[in-house]
Amino acid sequence: MDDAIRTIAELPFYVHGRHPKDALIGQCRGDSTRMFSTQEFFDQVRDQSLGLSTLGVEAGDRVAILSDSRPEWMIADLAILTAGGVTVPIYPTLPPSQVRYILADSNASVIVAANEEQAAKVRAVWDDLPSLRTLVVMDPPAGETSGDGGTGRVTLSLEELAVRGHQYLITGDGVGLRYKETALAIEPDQLATIIYTSGTTGEPKGVMLTHRNVASNMVDSAGVVVLNEEDITLSFLPLSHAFERLVNYLNLWRGVTVTFAESLDTIAPNMQLVRPTVMTGVPRVYEKLHARIFEAVESAPAIRKKLFHWAVGVGTARARAQLAGQSVPLGAALQYPLADRLVLSKIRARLGGRIRILVSGAAPLTVPVAEFLFAIGTPVLEGYGLTETSPTVSVNPLEKPKLGTVGPAIPNVEIRIAEDGEILVRGPNVMQGYYHKQEATDEVIREGWFHTGDLGSLDGDGYLTITGRKKELIVTAGGKNISPAPIEATLKRSPLVAEAVLIGDRRPYCTALLIPDFPALAARTPGDDASREALVERPDVVRLFDAIVEDANAELAPHEQVKRFALLPAEFAIATGELTPTMKVKRNVVCDRWADTIERLYAG
Repeated sequence: MDDAIRTIAELPFYVHGRHPKDALIGQCRGDSTRMFSTQEFFDQVRDQSLGLSTLGVEAGDRVAILSDSRPEWMIADLAILTAGGVTVPIYPTLPPSQVRYILADSNASVIVAANEEQAAKVRAVWDDLPSLRTLVVMDPPAGETSGDGGTGRVTLSLEELAVRGHQYLITGDGVGLRYKETALAIEPDQLATIIYTSGTTGEPKGVMLTHRNVASNMVDSAGVVVLNEEDITLSFLPLSHAFERLVNYLNLWRGVTVTFAESLDTIAPNMQLVRPTVMTGVPRVYEKLHARIFEAVESAPAIRKKLFHWAVGVGTARARAQLAGQSVPLGAALQYPLADRLVLSKIRARLGGRIRILVSGAAPLTVPVAEFLFAIGTPVLEGYGLTETSPTVSVNPLEKPKLGTVGPAIPNVEIRIAEDGEILVRGPNVMQGYYHKQEATDEVIREGWFHTGDLGSLDGDGYLTITGRKKELIVTAGGKNISPAPIEATLKRSPLVAEAVLIGDRRPYCTALLIPDFPALAARTPGDDASREALVERPDVVRLFDAIVEDANAELAPHEQVKRFALLPAEFAIATGELTPTMKVKRNVVCDRWADTIERLYAG
């Protein structure tokens, strides 16, 4: 692209020059939004960056961000990068012990925390962090004053940081010019960020990504996911994850208006408020949307239920033909305008009514959910990536998507399948390595190829299908190899199954832990059960899930079939450790927590 940028430090200057907008970036607040104009955004990035310089932040210094997703996160990140610093994101869901690990391992000198709750985590471990000099708080308690209290540790608000920077700007000679020159002089191979992988197993590793890694990935992704100044997005995934951060760099670069959700609990009303045209999510979000829609239909009058299924059937027939590159069947073509007016447009209205592209990443999206989204007129582009690849590796193109795949490699990225089925990646997006972990780096980068740990296959058109994780591969007592992900996806096709975890490693047969979609289950099986524990023990509920498992088993090889299952009364959650911040299941945690239940499945 002729407007490509070499470093993320160039991004604020590019946006300031190319995309003057009254509302560039902001956040939902109740029934309104609080937005920054392009000028306000640029001024804040510059002033905070200069403020960091007054605190002694120099090229290569690590500055951490411990916050939920919000405009101030992006502004602080770009302030760090234009100062020559290295951003270290920390998930706000992490406990103090893990915050300490990341701050200590990265040698961070400054941390920007969202509020007093997050700042308290830092204070609790500060004595163990000799390199940490300064704590900046975005939303400090009213009346709190800054200073070091004689300890040499400085605490100040984000507003005070910006004021310091602005004072430096207006009193120093040529400071503004030097700021721009310094930022634009940053080299592509300078380190931009260290992202600690949350991981589904093991100790976090700091992934080192340069400006070239991230900027090239942003530019190459833009060739597939085409955005423009007219687009509006609602952002709700964690910016601490490489996926959402890269997406929002891309959004800003193309002039998209970015509005952050107030919280994960307000996504539905925020969509009505913002009315986005593009949006990124993870499968769990789309699966819940799908389940809620079908749950509402189940409790509707018979005529409405019949109308819904007719309209979705028409939309599905049309979508299948279009996806296959075929002519839409005459019946579907004739019926579609009515189906859209009566039903499909009303479903889209729940998403704000203007969605033209949905993007899904971080985990496989089930084909029925993807097909449903296409059927209602909201195309979903499934992609694949990892933190170590900055993150995007492949994306389904809008003009020719293939459901069940994650698309072909984006430009300048290569994919190869090893003899054992592992997906290998090579390109300018591959990380420099794991910070302080050369041995771990050498294990995954060999002869220029990054070994992803994922299993997959490429079709004749170069489209990638993910089949599982090498470390999650189940080897039964009989020596059969089983990838759990496809089997779990088959079980989750039912709107009554919110989550499925296949068990069977070194076991005589496969079993499963199933979590019901409790609202959908309540609609299907009315009763006055006092608890979920009682609900999952009810014979009629167990019979429902017997049928679901039986239907799934009909599609599986004998050694893959689920012989027994347990219904769990509690949903997996990030707070309880069973899910990563991007809502992927941590199998080791789940198996430890439900060990007694698993053993009962193999008893007798």
